[in-house]
Amino acid sequence: MNMTKGNPFKLLLSFVLPTFIGNIFQQLYLMADTLIVSRLLGVDALAAVGSISGYSFMVTGFAQGLTMGFTAIIGQRFGAEDEKGMRKAYTNGTILSVLISIIVSLVFTLLSRSLLELINTPANIIEMANDYISVIYIFLIGTVMYNFYAGVLRSMGDSKSPLVFMIISAFLNIVLDIVSIIYFNLGVKGAALATVFSQGISALLCLIYIKRKYPRFKSTKEEWKFDKTLAKNLLGVGMPGALQFSITAISVIIMQIALNGFGSDTVAAYSVANKIENIATQFYPALGMAISSYASQNLGAGKIDRIKKGFNTAFLINVVYSIFGLALCTLLAKPCTYIFIDNIPENKAIVDQSVLYVRTMGFFFIPLGSIFVYRTGCQGLGSGKIPLLSAFIELFARLTTAFTLTHIFGFFGICLSNATSWILAGVILPFVYMHYIKTLDEKMKKNDSITDISL
Repeated sequence: MNMTKGNPFKLLLSFVLPTFIGNIFQQLYLMADTLIVSRLLGVDALAAVGSISGYSFMVTGFAQGLTMGFTAIIGQRFGAEDEKGMRKAYTNGTILSVLISIIVSLVFTLLSRSLLELINTPANIIEMANDYISVIYIFLIGTVMYNFYAGVLRSMGDSKSPLVFMIISAFLNIVLDIVSIIYFNLGVKGAALATVFSQGISALLCLIYIKRKYPRFKSTKEEWKFDKTLAKNLLGVGMPGALQFSITAISVIIMQIALNGFGSDTVAAYSVANKIENIATQFYPALGMAISSYASQNLGAGKIDRIKKGFNTAFLINVVYSIFGLALCTLLAKPCTYIFIDNIPENKAIVDQSVLYVRTMGFFFIPLGSIFVYRTGCQGLGSGKIPLLSAFIELFARLTTAFTLTHIFGFFGICLSNATSWILAGVILPFVYMHYIKTLDEKMKKNDSITDISL
């Protein structure tokens, strides 16, 4: 899809919908783990899987942020009709993705148990939590490469192919979850193995599709040579995006520390609520990916005014969906919670806390959507600093509220702390974007070549 021409609303929406559905199926990886673990292994196993959400997000978010930065450069070259530069960005992005994923995987695998002890993971679930997260760390390369290859397709305006591959691997993950737990008795480790294996299949399918359907990425030996200047450019956009997710994960871990103080039942409630919230909010990453691809292509084509229209349209889409999302959370919070937790008196406190969280967070979806529009969109424009700024704002908000608000309001303070971080970042980022786009416009007027602009 060439996003440099046509109606921005139609282009963004046609990109968002397949990506949104794909994100939903990607969440089914974790949903399947949570549901199957809860039903087959019990509440403690559910709490164990939920307790590692921050650390899991730290590495999977790192992969997403890193590869989105790499593929933003590919999208810019595509918009500028620079096919050789596009192939060079693809080959060097592949090399960097592999190398970085190996390094991160090794470091986090060695530290996994110590990291869980650091956040006071309850003693009755720490072994299961370590079993699960160690598998995620060891096989991180599959997650990184899926995000990279899917990002390559999206940078070309193709959001439908990653959807197909994600649906296939999501169903595969569910089957493998059941087989590994029931037939091989592997416990939570089996659920983790099912997840990473399915993710690896997604990556392989994306790679095969790129090779067969996009001959423009067929590269020569010369184009596979490591280019230090290009690598610096790729890392200049990708690493800040990766660090942004990792810093955001630190703020999630801070919330996990606060949660662990309430005990494993509250951890289980938050785990369920978080899965429901993630389903409801997957529209926002999809919208962010859409505006990122749109912005990178139009930046390559030098169409600043069109970029501005795209951002305004994306924000309007965010508002409309947020109202719809609030309605869904209000109506479906309790029925969705009962999917994971049996409706029995012993589970009443868990259910009540889960429902309270989901319904509360629905009121703050507009600022959350704003974060994805302006943070991810600016990464598509080549900014590494704005995603980092977003992460630090959210980290600051949670650092200053996580323990104070929970001390005053109990579990409801967890809801308010997350909401505070969304509001603060969601209000500040639009103004940062306006300053950045103005600066970018002035630079482009002085220099017609996007490749000569320092971003």
